[in-house]
Amino acid sequence: MLTGFASAEGAKPGDLTFAENEYYFTRAEQGAAAAILVPAAEFTAANKVLIRVGNPRVAFARVLPLFFPQPAFQPGIHPTAVIHPSATIDPTASIGPLVYVGSQVRIGPRSSIQCGCVLGENVELGNDCQLFPRVTLYPQVRLGSRVIIHSGTVIGSDGFGYVFDENRHLKIPQVGSVVVHDDVEIGANVTVDRGALGPTVIGKGTKIDNLVQVGHNVVIGEHSLLVAQVGIAGSTRLGNYVTLGGQVGVAGHLKLGTDVTVAAQSGVMNHIPDGEKWLGSPARPDRQTKRQLIALQQLPELLRRVSELERQAGIER
Repeated sequence: MLTGFASAEGAKPGDLTFAENEYYFTRAEQGAAAAILVPAAEFTAANKVLIRVGNPRVAFARVLPLFFPQPAFQPGIHPTAVIHPSATIDPTASIGPLVYVGSQVRIGPRSSIQCGCVLGENVELGNDCQLFPRVTLYPQVRLGSRVIIHSGTVIGSDGFGYVFDENRHLKIPQVGSVVVHDDVEIGANVTVDRGALGPTVIGKGTKIDNLVQVGHNVVIGEHSLLVAQVGIAGSTRLGNYVTLGGQVGVAGHLKLGTDVTVAAQSGVMNHIPDGEKWLGSPARPDRQTKRQLIALQQLPELLRRVSELERQAGIER
């Protein structure tokens, strides 16, 4: 009988753990866990039950919710919530304390809106969405099904659009929307700006980490990953399966192709073709940048040798 799931070091008798390589397997074998998820045929043990799987990390992700299920929210509307009479809320949805739901809002089955959230007019949520406390959805925002948005995130705020006129910055009204497709998860304190005219779009299955900024009219493809503190300027388009490392900055009106990877702290100022890996600031293809970094490390020795040759040749600086 397995009663819990824990790391190799923290496991107690009855716990299940996982090991994807020799290092973690040794720790798990020495620990108190009752059983270990391991790759199909790589390891043997005399004193542990081994559960052989194709990919221990995938098995870990699938098994963990059995031991740590998500909290269940009771259907219904809390008496302190403010609901516009024209809003449509499925009876299986859960509306928490101090939530505001504006006119013409539609909330689908089994969606949960936790305390302090604000949903502006004409917002739509599909099935099984989850908004953590203090999420703000501006008017016209549309979420697909199974969308998760964490605390403090703002979806649909005005894009950063101005034109210089008569010695001042004149605001361009931002009258577009935001469309978030199915199975997207957005971290805490993220901002996604509404489009100036058309929508800002986040594709199906994309995952966005904390503290990310998505500018107006950006289109992000399916199943992409945006790590913490990424910033994407307006009207840039990302293909499917794009990965942007932490603190990547992407200039506006660019196109990043499908299956592109950009390393952390890179500054992207050019279009990137499909399948390429870039790094650096300004970002360049990774092999080119790595050669430049290696050359830079050799620069002190090169300068020393040049100085020695100049000395031998009697050249004065």
